Amino acid sequence: MKITDVHVVLVDNPGFSPTFVWRKNLPGSDPATVGGWLVIETDAGITGFAPAPRGVILKDYVDRRFRAELIGQDPLQREYLWERAWELDRIERFAPNMAHVVDVALWDIAGKSAALPVYKLLGGFRESIQAYASTVTYSSIEEFLDIADQCLALGYPAIKLHAFGDAKKDALLAQKLRAHVGDDIPLMYDGSAGFDLTDAVFLGHALDDAGFSWYEEPMREFSITAYKWLGERVRIPLLLGEVTDGSHMSAGDFIATGVASAVRVSTFLRGGFTGAMRIAHLADAYHLRAETHGMGLESIHLCMAIKNTTYYESLVWGNPTTREAFVDEFGLVHAPSDPGVGYEGQWKIKGTPQGLERFINGS
Repeated sequence: MKITDVHVVLVDNPGFSPTFVWRKNLPGSDPATVGGWLVIETDAGITGFAPAPRGVILKDYVDRRFRAELIGQDPLQREYLWERAWELDRIERFAPNMAHVVDVALWDIAGKSAALPVYKLLGGFRESIQAYASTVTYSSIEEFLDIADQCLALGYPAIKLHAFGDAKKDALLAQKLRAHVGDDIPLMYDGSAGFDLTDAVFLGHALDDAGFSWYEEPMREFSITAYKWLGERVRIPLLLGEVTDGSHMSAGDFIATGVASAVRVSTFLRGGFTGAMRIAHLADAYHLRAETHGMGLESIHLCMAIKNTTYYESLVWGNPTTREAFVDEFGLVHAPSDPGVGYEGQWKIKGTPQGLERFINGS
């Protein structure tokens, strides 16, 4: 099998409604934007798809770099092509949530070629997993408590906070939320890189006192030394490596310092399925968790394939809030059954993105 064409179909992304924010002064959801779908065609009649949030940027990368690199290649040589993408990255310095799309589309082709969902090609570990409700930043402690009640009523067994970005206020929220939900509900906290070391230490102590399960990205992840100092000062487990460049290489540095109790994996920030699985296996070698970041089909495949992940992250926003479509009334997400990633199954329900009809209809 050989790759015969590579291109991008631009689509209009309406954005989230209602819009939301992460902590004070940090923009959250995008307004309406131009997204894109990477389309990789083969001489076997199998087409791979992968979405990207920045379609114009992706199209530029494809037109200048990826098309020439990929046409004529065997799409099943994913490791080789993943390394070639890193070679191109040395020249381009691709945006971290762009270069992964080639890998995702190649895994989509591989799954369709084998008539298997991607998670089974990745190894397959489970058929379902619990989802936690991952909040946006709400306006007050009282609203957070109300949202927590709604999430538990919807069947979510655990809750993660994206809170105010104020160490003292977030510490009070943690205390109030623990008292509100009781001791048996797992709670987690994501700082979205909002703090310096002093405030991160203060808040880490408060979260530990409130029995939170993990403390995620309280500071920018540029300085692993700063995280080492944080780990020496707090007891709460640290979940790290969400937005650093370098896939398994940067994750390896967090692991080598001994500071991370768990590391993040995702397709869209950690090098596609290939990069995510490298991180997961590296973490497992040291008995660390590799927690899957973000929602959607790609994350579901990772959750089903990675032994050392414990939850699927399900974003909740708005008030009243609703349960994500992938999550059932018991708070579980189930393994996909369609071959490949399975975007075509979604399109049958939601409608085909503009411009892609001829590829899925074979016309």
